[in-house]
Amino acid sequence: MKLAEHLASPNVAALSHSNKLDDIRLSPHFTLGEMTKTSTGLPNVPNEAQVKNLIRLCSWLEMLRDEWNRRYGGSDAPAPSNSPKGEDDGDPIIVTSGFRSPAVNKAVGGVSTSNHLTGCAADIRVAGFKEALRKAVILLDISDESGEDFDELLIEHNRRGSYWIHFAVRPPTQGNRRKVRFIYA
Repeated sequence: MKLAEHLASPNVAALSHSNKLDDIRLSPHFTLGEMTKTSTGLPNVPNEAQVKNLIRLCSWLEMLRDEWNRRYGGSDAPAPSNSPKGEDDGDPIIVTSGFRSPAVNKAVGGVSTSNHLTGCAADIRVAGFKEALRKAVILLDISDESGEDFDELLIEHNRRGSYWIHFAVRPPTQGNRRKVRFIYA
């Protein structure tokens, strides 16, 4: 399914729990399905403006992926399911939460001002604090070298010992804050 087809007639009932979203590429390694997945069972289909924000966000995630693999090398593991067929080109970036509809955001305890609501944020899985720091440094380097700002770069940690990166980039007209923090959630 083409992105334009989805945007022209987004049937929430048909698409929100369907594999069709997995066929819509936002970038070479990220699909609309990956950026909208939820375990809540609630509809989670973005509108056109939110999809544009997801595309902008995925361009940053692609740069992070490329630089991570350049610096630290790809794995010998099989290609992830979101890679184009036959492609084995390094370690993937795993997004655990991207776009959230208001209902999904409420169900997962998100704040009412969350960048996830606009498709501007992603939570990225990392294997511990060291990987979180390295990926955060890469995102800072990308911002410094490109001259483009981001809104939030948060290394988050919970009491179970899990770490993840929350990364958000808003449209340039909305004023990115370059907020960098370590958060114990």
